[in-house]
Amino acid sequence: MTKPAKDKKVITLRKQFTIRIFIILFIVALVSSVSQLVMMQKIIEDQVNREADFISTSIQQGVIGTDLAASEIEHQIDYKMESYSKSIAEKLNSRPFEEISDKELIQIRDELGIAGITLFQRTENDLIGVKSTEPSEIGFKIGDFNPQASIALDKFMDGEIIEELKQSVSFVTNHTAILYITQSSSEDEVPKFYKYAYHHVPGTDYLIDPYIEASEIDQYIQKVGPEAWISEVRNMNKYVEEIAVLNPKVFADPSLEGKIYPPLKKVVNGQYELQSESDKELLVNMLEDRQQQSLLEVHHSNDIYKTFTPMDDGRVIYVALNYDQMKAPFHRQTIILILSGFISLVALVLLTTSFFNQIYANIQKIIAQILQLQNGDFTVRSSVKDKGELSRLSSSANQMASTLNRVLSETRNQANRTERFAYLLESEADNSVEKVYTLSIESTKMSREMMTDVEDFLEQVKEVLESRNDAKAKEVKNRIDIIHQLCKDSSTNTTEMTINLADLLRSLHSQSASLSEISKKLLRNMEEFKLSDEEF
Repeated sequence: MTKPAKDKKVITLRKQFTIRIFIILFIVALVSSVSQLVMMQKIIEDQVNREADFISTSIQQGVIGTDLAASEIEHQIDYKMESYSKSIAEKLNSRPFEEISDKELIQIRDELGIAGITLFQRTENDLIGVKSTEPSEIGFKIGDFNPQASIALDKFMDGEIIEELKQSVSFVTNHTAILYITQSSSEDEVPKFYKYAYHHVPGTDYLIDPYIEASEIDQYIQKVGPEAWISEVRNMNKYVEEIAVLNPKVFADPSLEGKIYPPLKKVVNGQYELQSESDKELLVNMLEDRQQQSLLEVHHSNDIYKTFTPMDDGRVIYVALNYDQMKAPFHRQTIILILSGFISLVALVLLTTSFFNQIYANIQKIIAQILQLQNGDFTVRSSVKDKGELSRLSSSANQMASTLNRVLSETRNQANRTERFAYLLESEADNSVEKVYTLSIESTKMSREMMTDVEDFLEQVKEVLESRNDAKAKEVKNRIDIIHQLCKDSSTNTTEMTINLADLLRSLHSQSASLSEISKKLLRNMEEFKLSDEEF
């Protein structure tokens, strides 16, 4: 029996299954991880945006609320400052400033309980302090302080209220203009905040400038205003790095910050230390594009998420969040999800591999049995303890092996018997041929001797009857010829029959020899099979 050539490139089912299951595991793990990372990144961005929007909205509401409160306080002070201005104007009674002394102004100051009074004379080029309760105010020029304010106040003395004046004062009437609380320009020591009013009496060439100290008011506004609100929000939110209210105009024109009035600053409230060139460009662009902007930057090895939210008055609320701290919990959650998913996949692969290994082991048992059958061993049996199709396949293979074993065993037994019978037949045929030849020769010899004797006798009888011519003698002679012919034919037939019988025996001997050879060859072929006689 020829054996099939082994294919060295055959990949086992176990190897194919292992490769495919690990490829699937890798693909599923990769797709799942990437999907979760993308989704988590989107969640982080949404969370950061919501947090930034919430803080910006909270700061904006706080700024608006405190601005309203501060505006209301300052408005009440404006009415009081207007009253001070009118009272001073009544006391001065429209007199020329030359008739007014500093001592008189000091007396009025003390009566009203204000910080000071300065009279600004109108000249061709500027408004100059000529009388004051404070010597440092004498000679002070408003044009040096703010040229636009000098022009606006000059026109104001002519009864004209221009737009620049309206935008730079907190209160204005036909004769009184009151500034916002601002820092004094003549103080060289600790900065002080004052509230200035400018009152013009028609017919005079000077402005009455009463002012009160407003440091306490400024401190109160700072205490309950945006700074306090920003500080409270920073304390409440651990992710906040900085919060500030910015003025884009000053970023576009830094020279505005150097002017004393109006009090313009880049950072109106809060803290803004994590500055960059990108911020400056963005803030300048927001003067025209009033849309919320955000960007992600690296400062001191930390990712900082910045948002810039415009307000209606032109200011911008700036919020800087620690992006690393905000995304850390989400990253931990993502890692936990990825690990739990990966562990689940590994557990599933292990269970699937274990189940497949059981199936593979059973398949190997059946394959081993089939290979043994292929090699001619019909005694081998497979034992698969499974309730599924493999158990049925093993049982069928065992039954097939049993059937083949039984059929081949019976064929072997029959071949043995045939071989024995063929041998006996060949021996008997060989002996019979010799005997038939001997008997044929003897029979032929005896037949011929008898025929000779009979023919001699019949010739003698015929000669005797020749002497007689009667009818009876003719009849006898005719019968003698017939008998003579019959004897001759009988001898010939006997000889032919003996020859045919000898030929038949020789043919039988030849066929029995062929049958014996076939039986021997069949037995030699049967020797290649391993058979069990226990079942038979």
